[in-house]
Amino acid sequence: MSFFALGVNHQTASVELREQIAFNPEKLSQLLAGQSHDPHLNDLVVVSTCNRTEVYAMSENADVVLNWLAQVNGLEVKQLQNHVYRHENAQAVTHLMRVASGLDSLMLGEPQILGQVKTALSLAKDCATVSKNLNRIFEYAFYAAKRVRSETAVGSHAVSMGYAVAQLALQVFSHPEKLTVMVVAAGEMNSLVAKHLAEMGVGKIIICNRTRSRAETLAQEIAHRVEVEIIDFADLAEHLHRADVISSCTGSLHQVIQFAEVKAALKKRRYQPLLLVDLAVPRDIDPKVESLDGVYLYGVDDLQTVIDENLAQRRQAAVEAEVMVNQLATELMTQQKVKEAGSSIHAYREHGESLRQQELDLALARIAKGEDAATVMQDFSHRLAQKLLHPTSILLRDAAKADDPAHFSFIRDSLDDSIQHLRKPKR
Repeated sequence: MSFFALGVNHQTASVELREQIAFNPEKLSQLLAGQSHDPHLNDLVVVSTCNRTEVYAMSENADVVLNWLAQVNGLEVKQLQNHVYRHENAQAVTHLMRVASGLDSLMLGEPQILGQVKTALSLAKDCATVSKNLNRIFEYAFYAAKRVRSETAVGSHAVSMGYAVAQLALQVFSHPEKLTVMVVAAGEMNSLVAKHLAEMGVGKIIICNRTRSRAETLAQEIAHRVEVEIIDFADLAEHLHRADVISSCTGSLHQVIQFAEVKAALKKRRYQPLLLVDLAVPRDIDPKVESLDGVYLYGVDDLQTVIDENLAQRRQAAVEAEVMVNQLATELMTQQKVKEAGSSIHAYREHGESLRQQELDLALARIAKGEDAATVMQDFSHRLAQKLLHPTSILLRDAAKADDPAHFSFIRDSLDDSIQHLRKPKR
């Protein structure tokens, strides 16, 4: 039984193909529940995000995994073959660790993927498709991700606009729990800003959007983490003073936050600091507001410069993280081999004890019948030695026939070492 990692991601497949083999939690739960009774593929975890769909499985053959992935999505195997990557055993462990650590992400070092992998494992456990061995591999991958996060700088620098805005707010204000944040427009960019700030524990988020339904959708996504309020776009100016941080990204052709409005808001705030982030092109905020005391204004170019510098630092840290992941993967595989060897040794010892008991019972029965004890013991020792040494003799003969002579030399040298150890006088 081997451990396989098989799937597609943003590097190997188009968005269209990734959409075809993506799983939502409901669909995946139904599929995995059915797999728990399949003797050929009942030990698997599926990780499905916007950038990847991967199957991690204990199986006899990777083709079984590939066929299942194609079948459950209504595709022909040939539609996937040129886009699917496959890893086995040590390489599969390394791949899983790289994914969990954010080293294989579109955005290098992004932290969300670890939570997504943990959620995938939890869902598979609920569906009874995770063995102790598979669970152990995943838990070790989480341990590796934690080591990468804590011992390297691969995830310590902001490399997305949304995350950069959130980090900027923490630099300007020391107590995020006291902050009120306003996002002007609830599009993709500001949605990320709102989500990052919600995760960082700000006190309140005000959503100002032209379409209320879009604002309500974003509100529902973050309401479990932070207090949320929705205001009409027409009322933007009169609410500016309530926010400590304002992120604007409307896509409007005209400025939506004017100099006079910010000046009036500052007066109402009694000139407490105000952070304005303009993510729009053309700009949403009058650039002259930067001249006002207490106003911090950042635009797209400012943030992009920071992101580029941080991404370079992440790439440098990723080299160290890759070395760590490879070392940890090797450690896990070594532990697996030792564990497997331990079970084999235990089985061999039980087999030897069974042979010993059989020969002893035979010898005792012969002595009970009056046969010479010395002769019986000679036969006993000879027969037992022959039976115990028979498997080793076969192993040596097979090794001598092997194409690789080093295989035979390794076994022979190991036996020689054992013999020399037994010949040493006991103290």
